[in-house]
Amino acid sequence: MKIYKELGWFFKEQKKSYIIGVSLLFMITLLQLVPPKILGMSVDALTKDTLTKSNLWLWMGILLGAAILAYIGRYFWRMMIFGSDNKLQRQLRLRLFEHLSKMSPFFFQRYRTGDLMAHATNDIAAVQQVAGFGVLTLCDSILTGSTVIATMAITIDWRLTLIALLPMPLMVWGSSVLGRKLHDRFHGAQAEFSKLNDKTQESLSGIKVTKTFGQEAEDIADFAKQTDAVVEQNIKVAKVDALFDPMISIIVGISFVLSLGFGSKFVMEGTLSIGQVIAFTNYLFLLIWPMLAFGFLFNVIQRGNASYDRLNTLLNEPEDVKDESGAIDKVPSGDIDFQLKAFTYPDEEKPVLADIDFQLKAGGTLGIVGRTGSGKTTLLKLLMREYDDYEGEIVFDGEKIQCYTVRSLRNAIGYVPQDQFLFSTTVRENIRFGNPELSQEDVERTAEMVSVHQDITEFTDGYDTVVGERGVSLSGGQKQRLAIARALIMNPELLILDDALSAVDAKTEEQILQNLKRNRADKTTIISAHRLSSVEHANLIIVIDKGQIVERGTHTELIALDGWYAEMFRNQQLEELIEAGGDANGAE
Repeated sequence: MKIYKELGWFFKEQKKSYIIGVSLLFMITLLQLVPPKILGMSVDALTKDTLTKSNLWLWMGILLGAAILAYIGRYFWRMMIFGSDNKLQRQLRLRLFEHLSKMSPFFFQRYRTGDLMAHATNDIAAVQQVAGFGVLTLCDSILTGSTVIATMAITIDWRLTLIALLPMPLMVWGSSVLGRKLHDRFHGAQAEFSKLNDKTQESLSGIKVTKTFGQEAEDIADFAKQTDAVVEQNIKVAKVDALFDPMISIIVGISFVLSLGFGSKFVMEGTLSIGQVIAFTNYLFLLIWPMLAFGFLFNVIQRGNASYDRLNTLLNEPEDVKDESGAIDKVPSGDIDFQLKAFTYPDEEKPVLADIDFQLKAGGTLGIVGRTGSGKTTLLKLLMREYDDYEGEIVFDGEKIQCYTVRSLRNAIGYVPQDQFLFSTTVRENIRFGNPELSQEDVERTAEMVSVHQDITEFTDGYDTVVGERGVSLSGGQKQRLAIARALIMNPELLILDDALSAVDAKTEEQILQNLKRNRADKTTIISAHRLSSVEHANLIIVIDKGQIVERGTHTELIALDGWYAEMFRNQQLEELIEAGGDANGAE
């Protein structure tokens, strides 16, 4: 019953609904005692030839009234109890989603998307069952069981009642043993379902790659293997689950045999009437449901315990980045002073960044270049407070970034990552994601700034075109430009382009950069790129290699330095000339 203690906070919130629901259950339990009693009285009246028409009509009226009251009661207890368990589902789902939204990227490296989805669906549904069907079976088995037993003992014969209850300890022991096994096996089944969920999500997201490499058969085989693992685990659960009903049926059968045998003996001795034995037998029928409910209860509780344990594992994960006490709730808008001594990713030993220092004036542009894996994106993640555990400090508008609330700091930043994510909605809704009330005129003006307006007008439905999941219907360049437009809509104090122009041609890139320079003259911009033409105009360019700054200066200064930057610039210019020459030859 551990889970009921842990869900105590919810039962306190909904105590009114549960009190009404349980009270109605108790009323129905009392009403269920009426038919067996009237049946026994009718049989005795028949055998004694004392049954009258008026008595018969009276008893029939009582039975009808009890049935109507029970019908009404059953409707309202369902509203109270099952209505409340849906509120628990909602609260847990919102709490989990809110918690996940605060987690750092490192958290999502350890937990895969499919696994998190399984927690948010199957596990929460299992816990919901505890607050709904579990409460029903718990209260109904206790209320019905105790009242029926008390009625049998008080109104008929306490000896026969004790005899009928002799097999009950076996049911308690058996349910306890099976319940523990069910908990372990259900935990395993949920884990396998999480893996299947993740496999499904990954396969559907990567379907284009799978088809390109002709690996459909292998992917289907892998999916089938994972499905078999889920089936195997659920069969293990079903094998234990299937033992509950037969065990209870055997125990109930033993109780019936004992009751009929000793009841007949007491009738022969004259201590009981036939009507009383019939009534006792009918009361015993009423005990079947509490016994079955007791088995169901163990089933629901063990499933709920396993799922609640899995949910708590997630909910107890600490937030890596959170607001400090008294954090400034103001959007920063000044100079940036980056003084980083060292940063190491969690669970790693070697620093990925060291001795990174630079100053960027408000309204200036910083270019960050370097080889793949040199640490450019990591530097940007620290600026956005995706990680806080590092040596040194980052100052924005005169305050360390940890002094601001996470929300206000990120409201100052418009970030366009390497891997653009577009939502499965229209082009318009993707662009104005950060400001849903933005006018069509503003949307189009922003689209023109990033040279994507013409592309959009050529789509079949224009700005109403649905881009598909993750923008699957768009080219790489179109996705990048839409992502930039989405960031610009917020008019951020700091715009960060993390290799966000790699999929557009040089001419379009130049247009976008000129538009940004003209429209964001008083705003700060950071551009991380592999193509050096993206950062030529920057006020400061830093070259990062193996997590350290190896060169710095303006474009002209770095060319004069004749280091890595100058060599890479000459190589890229040569590549452009070769490509241009190839196009010219092809045209001839």
